[in-house]
Amino acid sequence: MLSENRSSMLHGVLLITLFSCAAFYLGDMPFAKSISFSPMIIGIILGMLYANSLRNNLPDTWVPGIQFCAKRILRIGVILYGFKLTFQDVTTVGLPAIIIDAIIVTVTISGGVMIGRMLKMDRGVALLTSVGSGICGAAAILGAESAIKIKPYKTAVAVSTVVIFGTISMFLYPILYRNGVFAISPEQMGIFTGSTIHEVAHVVGAGNAMGKAVSDYAIIVKMIRVMMLVPVLLVISWDVARAAAQKGVEQESGRKISIPWFAVLFLVVIGFNSLNLLPAALVSFINTFDVFLLTMAMTALGAETSIDKFRKAGMKPFLLASILYMWLIFGGYALAKYLVPILV
Repeated sequence: MLSENRSSMLHGVLLITLFSCAAFYLGDMPFAKSISFSPMIIGIILGMLYANSLRNNLPDTWVPGIQFCAKRILRIGVILYGFKLTFQDVTTVGLPAIIIDAIIVTVTISGGVMIGRMLKMDRGVALLTSVGSGICGAAAILGAESAIKIKPYKTAVAVSTVVIFGTISMFLYPILYRNGVFAISPEQMGIFTGSTIHEVAHVVGAGNAMGKAVSDYAIIVKMIRVMMLVPVLLVISWDVARAAAQKGVEQESGRKISIPWFAVLFLVVIGFNSLNLLPAALVSFINTFDVFLLTMAMTALGAETSIDKFRKAGMKPFLLASILYMWLIFGGYALAKYLVPILV
């Protein structure tokens, strides 16, 4: 019986692996590169297409394998994501970028949760949408999803919002910068770009379109934002435990905080990578493998998401994402233009 269960799970994992291979192949095509659509984004699109077409023909015994990819493999992917970062990155851009990143992350997440409450949104969707907008798009949403244990379709709804607005930013920022609408220095524009655009891939795309002086700052500032995922996940876990304890009879009043150990290991990996002990070729291979693991997780989430579930979520998540996007543009620009000269 145990052997049959493992075989069934393996079928689900292999299915997601095949979709992820297709996502990697499509992500390497010129069109996908031109719009900075990473394999992760393509993976969730393929998963959604499958969920709304052939999903009903899938044996129920395969579902655990898909869920394994969306949960366990996801956490491994988040941990290995630390090989993209080093603590040296922090010292490169200095205090102004760190302070602005902290303001953007704090205001976006706390403000998003408050606005979500005003809109009477599902609390989990509001939190994931805010975390995705405030930190690093899909990767942050996947990390937070693992901490709060929400239904897959709600995660997919949040991911879709950051994909949409991140893609818009990638084209909008360079156009406004080249035409003088964003009248700031390349360094300030780099800080503005890195602290406000959702996805790492979109920051790279926008930065490259504005020149190396902007791109270098933008990517490092974005990486510092990614590091802030760790304290955010710890706060989220504390809040989840506190809310559970306050439910009274149904929950144990002394319930302990569930520490997201994958987030702590993520920080440990960053520290190890900062020592520069591994060959560059090996780090590059790990980063590519990590993207594949995260693509598997995204594809699995997409495979659990049907159009009916999007309808169930409604337009409120996109309204919240729109409000947060306006804050990121206008608030982020004001911080880059007026606060950076004060802090330098």
